[in-house]
Amino acid sequence: MTFAYPDMLATIRAKQWALADIDWDAPGAETITDEQRPRLATFMADLVWIEHVGARGFAALAHQVPPGPLREIYKHFHAEEQKHANAELALMRRWGMLDGDAMPVPNKNIRLVISWLDRYAEGLRVPVLGTVIPSLETALDGALVKFLLDEVDDPICHQVFRHINSDESRHLAVGFQVLEQLGAGPIRQLAIETAGFALRPTFLLGALLYAPLLSRMSANIMALGLDEQKLWQAVRRYENVGERSPDIRRVPLYHVVKLHAKATIHRSQPLRLLADVSNVAIDRFPIRVLGHRPSWVQELTYEPVAK
Repeated sequence: MTFAYPDMLATIRAKQWALADIDWDAPGAETITDEQRPRLATFMADLVWIEHVGARGFAALAHQVPPGPLREIYKHFHAEEQKHANAELALMRRWGMLDGDAMPVPNKNIRLVISWLDRYAEGLRVPVLGTVIPSLETALDGALVKFLLDEVDDPICHQVFRHINSDESRHLAVGFQVLEQLGAGPIRQLAIETAGFALRPTFLLGALLYAPLLSRMSANIMALGLDEQKLWQAVRRYENVGERSPDIRRVPLYHVVKLHAKATIHRSQPLRLLADVSNVAIDRFPIRVLGHRPSWVQELTYEPVAK
């Protein structure tokens, strides 16, 4: 059956929610213990920035696809990822993790990826973004959200993530449909286009930043207490859905992303050594040379706006 993008767009519009729909002063914030607060604050800060990185990916996809329902869907997904980041900021403020109007500081891995996206995201092609984004959403988002809901008893947190999970289910439905369409096209053309883009220095730089970010994030959330098997199950979801579709299996980059995610979770050599060396170098990198954060970062706000 043909996937109906206009119907999905109508569903997305009907399912919109706003921070103003949530009672941020409702009881439950007191369930966060002093023991939980420091590590949860670090976890939430990373989650906020990962959402915003996803937003830039969807913004780039909206720039790449032709006018029509899919472009409008990607515009909504861009705004939804920003909204998710804002809701997570509001949770941090509710839990006393932010002072005044302060924003959490992204770790160096994420800061470098943000700068790379600011410079090069608009030039990324659909075969690249359309393959990588579903992997990130199934692995990191799925595992991170599962861990958070297991750790936190605050009912407002659970309400927020019911909304976020609902949005993400549509992100994934569209993401895998786009992957199918990519694989249904002429495979020679797709392979040539992917290979040509993969040889660009900007793409290679992005891959060198992405690999240690994924490695560090997976190590960090396992150190926080997430069972490795649950993270592995989240990663396998990308593979399980992809393997059910002959068209997705025809996408060359799908296999690269799938194998990279599996190797990262299992910290397989030589990827483990490369990621560890890269992270040591990133830890020593003077972030100040990047200058100010991109202006779109200012779109983050914990304010419960109604849109």
